Amino acid sequence: MKETKFCEEFSPKYYGICAIGGMLSAGATHVAITPLDVLKVNMQVNPVKYSSICTTFTTLLREGGVSAFRRGWTGKFFGYGVQGACRFGLYEYMNKIYSNSLKEQNKSLIFFLSSATAEVIANVALCPFEAIKVRVQAQPHFAKGLGDGFPKLYASEGLRGYEFFLTFMFLEGCLDSPFRHPKHW
Repeated sequence: MKETKFCEEFSPKYYGICAIGGMLSAGATHVAITPLDVLKVNMQVNPVKYSSICTTFTTLLREGGVSAFRRGWTGKFFGYGVQGACRFGLYEYMNKIYSNSLKEQNKSLIFFLSSATAEVIANVALCPFEAIKVRVQAQPHFAKGLGDGFPKLYASEGLRGYEFFLTFMFLEGCLDSPFRHPKHW
């Protein structure tokens, strides 16, 4: 009996499915922890006002109501969705590219390069979303979300508004990515 495949491995459809899987899993999980992220960001930005988790929670609840804990969810969903799509889809794509061009190399090197490449690109893609998300969470009157946040940040700071996040995410990706795919060790 002939086995029927949903899609051919290493086909455009295969990479698309990997990207969609990454997008849905990363976007959904990051949205789920948005309330914790709101607490963390506010404690980092204003440690004098928000000195503990309890005071941060009660202050945000008193000042902004329950909706204060949803601030930045669109940035998390779309930003981490794009990052997840790049991580999953590009990892598989780069793994194939490096495997074909580095045939004589150790597989661990190929997995490392695939992971590092995908992670750096994914973090660059995340940066604009993260820049808006942090401002929405820490500066409630800055913007309501991505739709009004992107043009407002660009109008006030240009591309410089994204530079800090680009540097931070690049470093995080370079230091962290080799350890994201331990199944290949």
